[in-house]
Amino acid sequence: MENEVSKGPDSIFEKIKRTDENGNEYWTARTLAKALDYTDFRNFLAVIEKAKEACINSHQQVANHLVEFNEMVSIGSGAKRLMPSYKLSRYACYLIVQNADPSKEVIALGQTYFAVQTRLQEIQQMEAYNRLNTEDERRLFLRNEMAEHNTQLAVAAKNAGVVEPLDYAIFQNHGYKGL
Repeated sequence: MENEVSKGPDSIFEKIKRTDENGNEYWTARTLAKALDYTDFRNFLAVIEKAKEACINSHQQVANHLVEFNEMVSIGSGAKRLMPSYKLSRYACYLIVQNADPSKEVIALGQTYFAVQTRLQEIQQMEAYNRLNTEDERRLFLRNEMAEHNTQLAVAAKNAGVVEPLDYAIFQNHGYKGL
């Protein structure tokens, strides 16, 4: 299991990662629970609750990282049923492995995986920025980053029920106040 968990692109966490219609990566809670050797999903729910609490305490919106949905699950003899689950961001997975059963070796490997992958993404983004030669290129890079994040925010707002122009203006205004 160690080699499967720890080898970069061949890791179990990369294999179970999914991508939504907007290109955002996510993991499902039931699949992650199995990868972390939780045989009973009910036991894993306690870890999810701790991750939610950590998310709140770090001033992150839980809904941005843990989204409830119904997942088709095999229940035996070939039958399937819709069961509650979560779509998890990379940050949510990181919080989950930080709050999971530390006596399991796979948990330690998961902690390392998510910490390293998060740092690699930060480094890649910074390297791309540093390769730019002029201040105009850097400004354009940051503008494009902001535009991408604003698009993702608009999609999230729409999915949360913000559809009227006035409601969206109020939503945007609160975002600017937050900055």
